Amino acid sequence: MNAMSPAERYAAARERAKEQATALGSFRQMYEFGLDPFQLDACSALEAGRGVLVAAPTGSGKTIVGEFAVHLALREGRKCFYTTPIKALSNQKYADLVKRYGTDTVGLLTGDNSINGGAPVVVMTTEVLRNMLYAGSSGLAGLGYVVMDEVHYLSDRFRGAVWEEVIIHLPESVTLVSLSATVSNAEEFGDWLDTVRGDTAVIVSEHRPVPLWQHVLAGPRLHDLFVDEAQREVNPDLLRLARTESIRLSDRGRRERSGRERRGYRKPPSRRLWTPSRVEVVDRLDAEGLLPAITFIFSRAGCEAAVQQCLHAGLRLNDDGERARVRALVEERTAAIPDEDLHVLGYFEWLDALERGVAAHHAGMLPTFKEVVEELFVQGLVKAVFATETLALGINMPARSVVLEKLVKWNGETHVDVTPGEYTQLTGRAGRRGIDVEGHAIVLWQPNLDPGALAGLAGTRTYPLRSSFKPSYNMAVNLVGQFGRHRSRELLETSFAQFQADRAVVGISRQVQRNEEGLAGYQEAMTCHLGDFEEYAGLRRELKDREAELARQGVAQRRAAAAESLEKLRIGDVIQVPGGRYAGLAVVLDPGVAPGRSQGFRPGQHEGPRPLVLTAERQVKRLALIDFPSPVEPLDKMRIPRSFNPRSPQSRRDLASALRTKAGHHEPARRRKVRSAAADDTEIARLRAAIRAHPCHGCADREDHARWAERYHRLTRDTRQLERRIEGRTNTIARTFDRVCALLADLGYLEGDTVTPDGRRLGRLYGELDLLAAECLRERLWDGLTPAELAACASALVYEARQADEAVPPRLPPGSPREVLDQMVRLWGRLDALEERHRLNTIENVGQRQPDLGFAWPAYRWASGAGLDSVLRDADMPAGDFVRWIRQLIDVLGQISNAAPGDSQVPATARKAVDALRRGVIAYSSVG
Repeated sequence: MNAMSPAERYAAARERAKEQATALGSFRQMYEFGLDPFQLDACSALEAGRGVLVAAPTGSGKTIVGEFAVHLALREGRKCFYTTPIKALSNQKYADLVKRYGTDTVGLLTGDNSINGGAPVVVMTTEVLRNMLYAGSSGLAGLGYVVMDEVHYLSDRFRGAVWEEVIIHLPESVTLVSLSATVSNAEEFGDWLDTVRGDTAVIVSEHRPVPLWQHVLAGPRLHDLFVDEAQREVNPDLLRLARTESIRLSDRGRRERSGRERRGYRKPPSRRLWTPSRVEVVDRLDAEGLLPAITFIFSRAGCEAAVQQCLHAGLRLNDDGERARVRALVEERTAAIPDEDLHVLGYFEWLDALERGVAAHHAGMLPTFKEVVEELFVQGLVKAVFATETLALGINMPARSVVLEKLVKWNGETHVDVTPGEYTQLTGRAGRRGIDVEGHAIVLWQPNLDPGALAGLAGTRTYPLRSSFKPSYNMAVNLVGQFGRHRSRELLETSFAQFQADRAVVGISRQVQRNEEGLAGYQEAMTCHLGDFEEYAGLRRELKDREAELARQGVAQRRAAAAESLEKLRIGDVIQVPGGRYAGLAVVLDPGVAPGRSQGFRPGQHEGPRPLVLTAERQVKRLALIDFPSPVEPLDKMRIPRSFNPRSPQSRRDLASALRTKAGHHEPARRRKVRSAAADDTEIARLRAAIRAHPCHGCADREDHARWAERYHRLTRDTRQLERRIEGRTNTIARTFDRVCALLADLGYLEGDTVTPDGRRLGRLYGELDLLAAECLRERLWDGLTPAELAACASALVYEARQADEAVPPRLPPGSPREVLDQMVRLWGRLDALEERHRLNTIENVGQRQPDLGFAWPAYRWASGAGLDSVLRDADMPAGDFVRWIRQLIDVLGQISNAAPGDSQVPATARKAVDALRRGVIAYSSVG
């Protein structure tokens, strides 16, 4: 290679100097690696004064763009707020920025922590910024840039509205940097940002800096999912294995059902395809050089069990030097935790696992413990982590491999399939930039795994961003207080939710137009020269509907009569089972009506009585209502011997023989013919007469016209539904806002465009039960409570059990809190009725959920000074959950202190409650 001439060296030096004079040029010098094209495009747009939306895969380096916004702000002498959806991510980003810019330049505001809030760069949760905007905080002065990390969080059904509130209300002078996971409608979201924030560059990157390979681990073999990753062609060997396994399982199931296998003999399961154990998975990944790995298990208990399984198997992934480094870091980070609490928190078992290179990571863990796991994992000192999906929410914890045990998860209500978006988020952790050449996503083999469906999940890398925005009570009073009703309405109409609804209306309107063209054609085709065929078709449809209605009524009546007859059966009754697999004679062994149970049949009640019977063929079976299409009456009565054993073939044979002998004295039961209700119905008779009298009834082409008329009717019905959807989507946000304001006016929080003193108190209360909290303050329910008692009552505003257990009433503190909590529930009932009157309880995320009293006793005991061991044992709750709920309680008590009337004792009591709660495990947990 020829050396550069002096002139060329001079020109190159001038070019470098010119580039370094730009903000982007000087920023690039801060990194040892070169920036990717999408990062350069986004940073260039920012330097040009445009807002940016960056949508790129997990681990691709989107945050570089956010860091450039920080760089620009400092260079221009302005402020930059860096917002995140969760406190853990805020803490992590704060630590990153402090390393670069120092503690004087960077602050942190998360509700739990307030560090250097007046700094030029402040990391905060999105809720903190929303509250600052509504309060008109002086901290907003000089704000030039806001970074919204994980902005796709605005899809979150509970918290997503906060992102839209911030985007709408930020001053026009602020440049917005939105960082999102890859979403399929980034352009649509960018168009909205263009509308509300001005010129916004949309930068979409599908490129993963570290390629991701997809696998299925079946038995001992790691199968590639695709033979060609680029073409997404599914591995034919894997498809063949899945088909073979499906046939084998089906054959075995048939053999077991038919009873052809010898009693006591069980064919050993095929070892060709089996679901590897968690220890086998880690061993295999270790052998393949695929550690560190994160295994996603959609259960906290499953994560803890996985760690225990590894310990019991004697798994060791760290050498002596690594074990010593682990112990040193753990002891340093947990030095503030008292010895007596270490035992309660399972510290020594946790440390043992960490020293071996194994850990769990889930929301039930103490936050300090989770932070240590994250730090050790990043340092390569923990090599196998078993985590719930919460780890996928932005925490910087990439791995060489990601394992998914199953493609089904529990969503709090039912088991649901993992979506393509969730799959992308979870597997996006695989492949560490600058460390790994490639990442690996591994799904464990499960019976009935469909490789084609898995390929669909892996191949669909994007998911749509859908707004969850709805006006809340707090939002309404804050908006009206700042802008008045009319302007507030206009602002809400600029939300992404309304933007999406309006766009959808355009598509629906086009479909309505196409339908109307089709209706004109159908109408022409059904035209009859003898008369109005539409009228004739209407009569035929009325007749059909009436006959169907009577048939439904008949089925319901017969079902009710059958249930009633079953409830009258007694032990020893000989009956004729009228239908089903066990039709024929039988004797009742047990009537199957639970004592104390309501014995009246209700439509939609599928269980009903379930009598246990012995059939004449010697089968003992539990029958159901479905076996009795008509009522049953005892034919005779038999004595059931006390020695009768339904499990004894001899006992069944003897009783069945006696049953057949008894039955020989009776004629077979004959089914009574039931006259059809339609035969006596006057409306049916009228419609049939009208149809016969109609001129079109005599048309030779009547049935041909009728087919076109039916199509016309179906298309008309579909078109009306589309029109109702259009009506429902137009001005939906504004209509909801009007209903919220009307309810607040009824309660005296609003008077026209004026926010009353009670309304201003509501404006300082944020949370799901903001209105209930405001009502409690106005009704003075909390006056006279001690700090511990107030903590117990306020806990009902924040706590929500993961799984409701209505059978066990919650334990409540003695004395005043019981009465106050009862009054809070009654107050909620009045609000719920008011919401129903204003049609707000039908709108998701607007109505107030019922307060949950399940945390009142733990909150009371902790605020009263009880020890951690005692409180956790009483609460039957993991330490991480306890810390999280106490931190949320501290947050709401702070709001109550700010919002309560100055002439009451509540502000002082709330502050004392906060002090009482912030101790021990709460004080030394840095993340909420």
